[in-house]
Amino acid sequence: MSREAGIDRIDAEIVVALQRHARLSNKDLAERVGLAPSTCLERVRSLVRRGVFTGFRAEVDPAALGRGVQAVVAVRLRTHSRAEVDAFRDFALSLPETIAVTHVGGADDFLVHVGVADTHHLRDFALDSLTSRPEVVHLETRLVFEHVRKPALEPLAR
Repeated sequence: MSREAGIDRIDAEIVVALQRHARLSNKDLAERVGLAPSTCLERVRSLVRRGVFTGFRAEVDPAALGRGVQAVVAVRLRTHSRAEVDAFRDFALSLPETIAVTHVGGADDFLVHVGVADTHHLRDFALDSLTSRPEVVHLETRLVFEHVRKPALEPLAR
């Protein structure tokens, strides 16, 4: 059964509203979606239990934290054993420069989104951190000029 099973119109409105305004009070959310506050709170709790909401967090501007340069580093591994893939993913996530790690199919195995102070820091990160791993056989770095995220995902109509 897919995760989206059981998401009705009201649940979808709750999902979109909280993605756009995670700090929205339950009272305001209930009013927005046309529910009593107690019913709305139970709907939100149900969405959390079912894994629709995976967390609530604050969005941060990387530049405000000294990460004025962002890049996506494509990483190719020597082999594709589960142990090697898991070890590299965990290693990449442990690095302070890492923003996100995506395991992908195709010519590359991982896309590592990083935020660094400047291009010298990016070069040092690639050479000292990523290429120091014996399982890494190839890197390709792409500078990020702009990163824009949609304000909210909605369930896809079928």
